[in-house]
Amino acid sequence: MTEPRWYVVQTQPHAENRALQHLERQGYRTYLPRYLKRRRHARRVETVAAPLFPRYLFVAVDLASQRWRSIQSTVGVARLVCNGEGPAMVAGDVVAGLKRRENADGFVRLDQRPNLLRGAPVRVLDGVFAACIGLFDGLTDGQRVAILLELLGRKVRVVLDDLSVAAA
Repeated sequence: MTEPRWYVVQTQPHAENRALQHLERQGYRTYLPRYLKRRRHARRVETVAAPLFPRYLFVAVDLASQRWRSIQSTVGVARLVCNGEGPAMVAGDVVAGLKRRENADGFVRLDQRPNLLRGAPVRVLDGVFAACIGLFDGLTDGQRVAILLELLGRKVRVVLDDLSVAAA
């Protein structure tokens, strides 16, 4: 018996967990990489678990001994990503690399710090200073950035949520 290889399953919209459960019930080994996403809604910022690749998950299949075509008709699955007639195998160490980046809770760690150099122009996306252009001045803590805005004829240092600014 050969070692199962990883393949990609495209799920129906917002059905990653449902497809995962049904594939596991059929005896397939699956992997759904998730991360902690901060989202803003109604002036609140909350952290929620979200799929790293929306509508996709990985399934390990031994093509020689398992019936992979049953994946196509699994509840929650839209299709198995194929290359011609057969499923398209995931290259090399992709799944293992994602698993190595997981924290103790099983979420993939992402580098969420803005990739900006001091003095780089930034645009404020929302709030009182929406649409203002400033200069990146640095990071204060994990989720706040300091920018310099031109207000009343001088530069004023303003600290904002990192989701409120983007490179200009």
